[in-house]
Amino acid sequence: MITKTVQIDENKIDESLIKEAGEIIKQGGLVAFPTETVYGLGGDALNPESSKKIYAAKGRPSDNPLIVHIYRLEDLDRIVKNVSEDAKKVMDAFWPGPLTLIFEKTDVVPKETTGGLDTVAVRFPIHPTAMAFIEAAGGFVAAPSANLSGRPSPTLAKYVCEDLNGRVDMIIDGGNIPIGLESTIVDMTSEVPMILRPGFVSKEMLEEVLGEVKVDPTILDANSTERPKAPGMRYRHYAPKADMAIVRGEDEKVSARINEMAKEHKECTVICVDEHVKDYPGLNIKNVGSAKDSNEIASNLYKILRECDDEGVEFILSESFSDKGIGAAVMNRLIKAAGHKIIDV
Repeated sequence: MITKTVQIDENKIDESLIKEAGEIIKQGGLVAFPTETVYGLGGDALNPESSKKIYAAKGRPSDNPLIVHIYRLEDLDRIVKNVSEDAKKVMDAFWPGPLTLIFEKTDVVPKETTGGLDTVAVRFPIHPTAMAFIEAAGGFVAAPSANLSGRPSPTLAKYVCEDLNGRVDMIIDGGNIPIGLESTIVDMTSEVPMILRPGFVSKEMLEEVLGEVKVDPTILDANSTERPKAPGMRYRHYAPKADMAIVRGEDEKVSARINEMAKEHKECTVICVDEHVKDYPGLNIKNVGSAKDSNEIASNLYKILRECDDEGVEFILSESFSDKGIGAAVMNRLIKAAGHKIIDV
């Protein structure tokens, strides 16, 4: 398969290119496209064969559900049922935006799209190119992140090309992605709304709208055998090619342990915040941003993991970061990227 790459400026969308991308989806093909979170790999959500193609292109386990993306709220009733009052409150507060909600599905949505489940994950993105593309594609686009399964999600089109060139029909290059982490996923079929994957929309933000919100206890459980109800829950995700470990504790103890461990590895890179760069003299450093700005850390994390792959890094040591707000999502991705290898000091 020859993959066509096109550039689209979200501030001046080329309608002919968007129409071409939409036709590919309608004909059963695959298109990678930008969203506000990460690049997505899109197929026709209502066509079981398209969903099978997505799994095959990514090398993704077929019981790992896909997210259905819509471009207008009035289409929701076609694919879901039993929308609660809590769900309506959350949609009013955060849609369109980086939030995925899980509902009971209608018969229109094939189980190939939902990983065999009777529920469906739905997102209404706010990215202008994504919205235009979904409309052109018929209104229902199934899209996981546009990377090979297990790799760090792409925030630049060049990493989509690296993973999926020859596996998809088209890649829409929309430039750098602003948020840099996948959407928050909340299960609205639970008695109490439950976060299945943390993201930009934090637990604290959801609690302001809903009151009580729970967090699924299996999110950080490396040994969970539960069937995943949402992407990223069970399988190793977001991982660089290098072995990786997180060092967690008081700042001075963390830097001392990282400096000590780095001596044992010829090719070692340290991921740290801007304020601590000075604590690692002579080491290869990846500055993830200021400790005071979790949004900056989130935006840079996957790019840094991909840079480590580009540079052939053999071992990565990362500091632990704040788990407040979007920091909870950063730590969720970082722990999974490290295969749950955490060193407490």
